[in-house]
Amino acid sequence: MVWQFFDFLAASPTTKFNTRYPRAFSALGAASAIAMYYPPMKLVGMLDSPYVRRVAISMKLMGLPFEHQSLSVFRTFDQFRAINPVVKAPTLVCDDGAVLMDSTLILDYLEGRVTAAKRLMPAEGAARREALRLTGLALAACEKCVNVIYEHNQRPEDKRHEPWLERVMGQANAAFGELERAVQSASPWLQGETLNAADVVVAVTWRFSQFYTVTQISPARYPTLAAYSQRAEALPEFASTPLD
Repeated sequence: MVWQFFDFLAASPTTKFNTRYPRAFSALGAASAIAMYYPPMKLVGMLDSPYVRRVAISMKLMGLPFEHQSLSVFRTFDQFRAINPVVKAPTLVCDDGAVLMDSTLILDYLEGRVTAAKRLMPAEGAARREALRLTGLALAACEKCVNVIYEHNQRPEDKRHEPWLERVMGQANAAFGELERAVQSASPWLQGETLNAADVVVAVTWRFSQFYTVTQISPARYPTLAAYSQRAEALPEFASTPLD
């Protein structure tokens, strides 16, 4: 019977449950009724990963319940591998046991699990293109910061290639420079009055850079971006999902 519910609820859990089981839906409410038959999704990975944190905050903003399993791709490699043999964070274990990875792909799937009013990514047109542009800048900056962290933490000092590190940080600063210009017109968020997917990834990336690469990414160069990030980090969905 449980698997019948999975098949039935896959496209839109709230709407379909209410259609077939109106009494249960009415008596228990949407969250409680669906939770009886839908085990929560499981997000695997540590919140010091900006990609894991991006997904966790987004799920909270979309109202999607989940269990967080804080596993490290380094310290708990074997335990992580038992869930996902690729050992990639974030990993999402769906309520039917399917395993997804990569924050952007996970979020694309989750957008289809909620109503239009709960979605964070603009659906179409110029708004969607701009959200994708901002997301691309943030993810590029994030990737370059991760490169620097791995270079310093995983590679012996005598094997580091400084010209490559300088190039990577130049790319990161170029991306943050573009984001600094973008947030100067935020009102209060990047695309208007409502925080969306681009806001989440931009704010999460900036917080990550300041936690790990503040020497290379000086907040003095990006004052508007720093202030914007502080506004986002004060929101309950961010504050309850701390990097540290």
